[in-house]
Amino acid sequence: MQGPLEGIVVLDLSRALAGPHAGQMLGDLGAHVIKVEHPSSGDESRGWGPPFVGPDHDISTYFLAANRNKQSITVDMKAPDGKELIERLIRQSDVLIENFRTGVLDRLGFSVGRLHELNPRLVVLSITGFGHDGPEGGRPGYDQIAQGEAGLMSLTGPSPDEPYRVGASIADLLGGIHGAYGVVAALYERERTGRGKVVRTSLLASVVGVHAYHGTAWTVGGQVPKAAGNHHASISPYGAFRCADGMIQVAVANEGQWRKFAVLLGIDPGTPKYATNAQRFAHRDDLIADLEKALAAHDRAYWLASLGELGIPAGAIRTIDEVYAWDQVRSQGLLVEVDHPVLGPIELPGPPLRFEDPGSGREHARHHVAPPMLGQDNDAVLGWLRARESEPGPSGASGPSGGPSPESTPATSNGADPATESER
Repeated sequence: MQGPLEGIVVLDLSRALAGPHAGQMLGDLGAHVIKVEHPSSGDESRGWGPPFVGPDHDISTYFLAANRNKQSITVDMKAPDGKELIERLIRQSDVLIENFRTGVLDRLGFSVGRLHELNPRLVVLSITGFGHDGPEGGRPGYDQIAQGEAGLMSLTGPSPDEPYRVGASIADLLGGIHGAYGVVAALYERERTGRGKVVRTSLLASVVGVHAYHGTAWTVGGQVPKAAGNHHASISPYGAFRCADGMIQVAVANEGQWRKFAVLLGIDPGTPKYATNAQRFAHRDDLIADLEKALAAHDRAYWLASLGELGIPAGAIRTIDEVYAWDQVRSQGLLVEVDHPVLGPIELPGPPLRFEDPGSGREHARHHVAPPMLGQDNDAVLGWLRARESEPGPSGASGPSGGPSPESTPATSNGADPATESER
């Protein structure tokens, strides 16, 4: 597994989506990720579906989305031998990921102080629902709850009276993205200081952190942004418009684009109520009506071709199956093939980053590994751990992880009932 984080060992104690997504991102970058799971049922997302696939229809595609490039081991974190194994793994890891509710890891005997006693170089990523402290820091948090509490649902939907959740679990995914970003920064700092840090984020923080111009509309402008359907909150025309056979999206971001677009549709770009973005936005309903009247003359293919010739940003609204069939998506490495131990060769959504060498333009060779079956790497990880512990030098030091890589897949399972308290 080649990548910028080659040699970094990640101990992933997280479940569901935010923490596992962070671990998957680090695995995509080449880290050796060891996922610790409940021995009977594993990560609860293994049971989330439909759809389920496989001969027994018991493999969750939800789980497959967040756990590529990892090994799976089962450990009873409440039992003495389980605690001992986790301590050994902590000593040999560079990063630990957890998304338990506040205080759960402490009760298991792994407070932040204890973690850094075991390994002063350890970077700890802690993801919670609403933050680890503050008046509501102990609240459990799941994606849709966080979307509502963090204001995102008030910005999403056809109107202010119909708040919608974002279709993807965006609070969880942003939590994982921000968490992975924080881990990489802490690892970089560790090169200077020699010591690890605690990186904290939450679903709440991750959504508020992407309010962007919606946030400053209120904090600086004193206006409360509201849902506006498929049209931009500050720019017009910018959104989805009906034409003869469906909808297209058009994004007119400057006056040059507006003049070209208006002329194409037979509208005078200097019409007083449409002459500037501020005026177009103030008369947006009239503008949309005029644009859709003109767009009704032709189908989507015609308009997309015409707009493309003029350099006006425009696009279709694709279904998920259309996205993965699109040559452009495949050309960007956004689909990867892996060999699953039960399903055989399957395609997974791929990582969004690509790395290439300057000058040659050659990309780093990558080999991705399928999400593991529960406990399939128990023997491999124990073998790696023994080899790691026998190496000279201080435990927990960064460097090549050695021993089996995530491709090792012995299928044995041991241990019983780890901590089962709610994740956030």
